[in-house]
Amino acid sequence: MAYHDFAYFYDELMSHAPYDKWIELTKDVINNYSLSNPNILDLGCGTGEITIGLTESAKSVTGVDYSTEMLSIAMDKAIKQKKSINWIQQDIRHLTGFEDIDLITSYCDVINYLTKAGDVETVFKHVYNSLKEAGVFIFDVHSLAYIQANLINQTFADVSENTAYIWDCYSGEDVGSMEHEITFFVKKENNIYEKIIENHFQQVFSTEFYLTALEKAGFQKSIVRANFDLNDDYLTDETDRIFIIAQK
Repeated sequence: MAYHDFAYFYDELMSHAPYDKWIELTKDVINNYSLSNPNILDLGCGTGEITIGLTESAKSVTGVDYSTEMLSIAMDKAIKQKKSINWIQQDIRHLTGFEDIDLITSYCDVINYLTKAGDVETVFKHVYNSLKEAGVFIFDVHSLAYIQANLINQTFADVSENTAYIWDCYSGEDVGSMEHEITFFVKKENNIYEKIIENHFQQVFSTEFYLTALEKAGFQKSIVRANFDLNDDYLTDETDRIFIIAQK
């Protein structure tokens, strides 16, 4: 699912997101897997907050996203910060044109936007084919327990100077599926507000499913970690974000 109008409010909505933790975790992966001065491919890069942060630890960085609106914002940021990054518009389900990549990252719910099991398997195979030997893939997903206890059938709202939103999360037909209905109110001239609605769909599969899909794609070794910590392999029902690291 692409972000359209939502792209222009995404950074405001995500202003409290722990981008620094994703960046630090990636640095830990680079060190732990001896990926000296790697070329990095960031899938689902969005507005580029993490992608830009990775440039300090990489030989080259490429950001891929399906949303042209998101990429436009990311490109503007990179230019202002004088960061050299390749920005590519692609659907990661049809990822092509990459090879001999040292490290592929995909953070902040990107894999949860793959709502079909077959699409997850396809993306993992594309990732495998894009990596060099001993290359590494790291991604995160929500846990089933977390979304059932904290997201599904919940409503979130916030108000800022120029925008307000109401975010409703509904259960889908299948276990782990969610529909997000996001209603934005954006201040225009003369204090008139424009109403914008977007619907997004996500699917959380079991950790076992993701590990099996990685093995099916060809990855020889995968580990599961939690809480932005490569040393934390203790998953509980309170674990929000699960990280899976696979090596080719």
